[in-house]
Amino acid sequence: MIVVCGEALIDIVPGADGTSRLAPGGGPFNTARALARLGVPTSFLGRLSEDAFGGQLADLLVADGADLALASVGPEPTTLAVADLDSDGLAAYRFVIDGTSAPNLTHEMLPTSLGPEVSALHVGTLGLALEPMASTLAALVERESGQRVVMVDPNIRPALVIDAREYRERLDSVIAQSTIVKASDADLAWLFPDLSLGAATDRLVGSGVPLVIATLGAQGAFGATGRMRVRVPAPTVDVVDTIGAGDAFGAAILAWLHDHGALTRDLSLDEDVLRAALDFACLVASLTCTRAGAEPPWRAELDERQTGRQGTSYK
Repeated sequence: MIVVCGEALIDIVPGADGTSRLAPGGGPFNTARALARLGVPTSFLGRLSEDAFGGQLADLLVADGADLALASVGPEPTTLAVADLDSDGLAAYRFVIDGTSAPNLTHEMLPTSLGPEVSALHVGTLGLALEPMASTLAALVERESGQRVVMVDPNIRPALVIDAREYRERLDSVIAQSTIVKASDADLAWLFPDLSLGAATDRLVGSGVPLVIATLGAQGAFGATGRMRVRVPAPTVDVVDTIGAGDAFGAAILAWLHDHGALTRDLSLDEDVLRAALDFACLVASLTCTRAGAEPPWRAELDERQTGRQGTSYK
């Protein structure tokens, strides 16, 4: 099982006609749904609201196959994010967070232990930026990183970073305990403003992270370990929007490693294996871009499409 930790919220997406649509979201929420749709045993660890939006978020997770045994529920209203789309479908976000559900994940809400069936933790996005959730999840990573894989997706939202020094220190600590760091090119530029993409990934690998993956949008993805560098292109698709694409990519990396028995702390991958994982993740992310909102593909959809792709096996 993979435990995905962090926020679930509602995206408010303005339309060209002046109206807005409401869509379920939050990086960890999207990741949990994507993993479950890919057939991986998944549990969501986060704070949900008792309100109607919270019920909708919970129902969607369960409908996709995710387990909520580790989630907590409370009276705070659901956290909101306003997604502004540019002409290319790229999303920028503004958040309504004060007094809402997602940040209110406290140490007392964590399980006292995780069972041996849990092979990996996934953390990131607002889960490492908003208190008390951020300190709660940082403590969970510290407790569990010696026993299982940890994947971090910083998914940095600069507008929410109040104390950049404190935030960087927390990220540095979590990254140092992680097996996989998956970051966008924009994340790496924020973390290492004076370094190129290649130099930033080299810095992370050199610090001891076994696998660093950079997503490059329509240009594909780049993976780095201590002994190899692999870059793959993204499939060409008609983009509706990019909401949830990065989350789907990260979920697909974990799903591929899980399905191939490679989700281990030593993470011993050869070049062909890493390339296949990156190809699979790019396919999953690209398909997510072809539909409105964070709607990752189901395993059955991928099985149909992969029969037409030659030279690469994902099963």
